Amino acid sequence: MKRLLLCTALMVPSTAAAHPHIFIETGLEAIVDAQGRLTHVRVTWKYDEFYSLLVTEDMQLDQDYDGVLTAAEEASLSGFDMNWDAGYYGDLVAILGDTDLALSRPQDFTAQMVNGQVITTHLRAVDGAPKVVGTELVLRPYDETFYSAYDVTLPVKVTGWDACLISKFEPDIDSELEAMQAQLAELDANSDPEDAGLPNIGEKFATDVRILCAGP
Repeated sequence: MKRLLLCTALMVPSTAAAHPHIFIETGLEAIVDAQGRLTHVRVTWKYDEFYSLLVTEDMQLDQDYDGVLTAAEEASLSGFDMNWDAGYYGDLVAILGDTDLALSRPQDFTAQMVNGQVITTHLRAVDGAPKVVGTELVLRPYDETFYSAYDVTLPVKVTGWDACLISKFEPDIDSELEAMQAQLAELDANSDPEDAGLPNIGEKFATDVRILCAGP
């Protein structure tokens, strides 16, 4: 509901306003090795029912409309959202302390359909496998254009290291929306928000997942 209200509000007052078309429930898993190094991040995306229907219709899957895929259909679906353009950041930013982490392209991806919703997972290796114990890790899923809206409603966990505190910090939707609308109101209908120097819209409405793991 929060995202739907946001979507509606961002459509006014300018046609230049961005608003989400795809709604994705998100889960995150930080994978830490025995030396306290962050080796991988696993991402789960659960697409909204309407987008799931569009995808399966386009790929001619679930032709009996029971919301369940056969093993062969799941194999066909797997990877449909993993054909990333070069330089695409995968709608996920990872920051360790004050350092931006480089993440690999998606690996070991899966796809299934549960109760009419497509759920995919993928694994991303962390360049250099930095030591994460004792330094705050921030995982921030978002789409810069806000075409897709990510809600961190699925499980967030750390695998491989027990002494970790996980916190979620939600954006202040009301204040961010008010500021965004004020800036949009100053544009005419033919203006491009990016050319006008407006801030990264998706990041403004992103949830921060913060993980702090203690040493042994």
